[in-house]
Amino acid sequence: MTYRIGHGFDIHRFSDDPSRKLMLGGVLFEGQRGLEGHSDADAVIHALCDALLGAAGLGDLGQHFPDSDPAFADADSLQLLADVVSLVHSNDWVIVNADVTVLAETPKLAPHRKAMETRLSELTSAPISIKATTMERLGPIGEGLGLAAEAVALLQNGQL
Repeated sequence: MTYRIGHGFDIHRFSDDPSRKLMLGGVLFEGQRGLEGHSDADAVIHALCDALLGAAGLGDLGQHFPDSDPAFADADSLQLLADVVSLVHSNDWVIVNADVTVLAETPKLAPHRKAMETRLSELTSAPISIKATTMERLGPIGEGLGLAAEAVALLQNGQL
């Protein structure tokens, strides 16, 4: 039995566009400023995708869904994750679990954490945990200019 661990990281600044929606972990955060990005800028899903791709030895999100490709403009990150999960499975890897940490002063994740975990766990067929921490008002994230997410994922070889 072979296991592999992958790590992913993503960071986005908050958008000044009042119509930009905030999506994190596939969940809409009503009334919150959205994040700048080529896709929907869901930093949680982007970090998770990179962790899964890295563990499977399949590169990174930008290789598979380049931000230079207009086809991915405003892309739904849930669909990107579904495609990554399919790619991981087609390369004979099973997702054992993943853990995501969001670094942000705002918004508060606690009211949405369960919905995020449920949505991502259903899509990956694996337990996904979400945690949050602040930057203690240090640096650009601490100043509320954006947020970041990092993820680790454990894969096991074998078919579903």
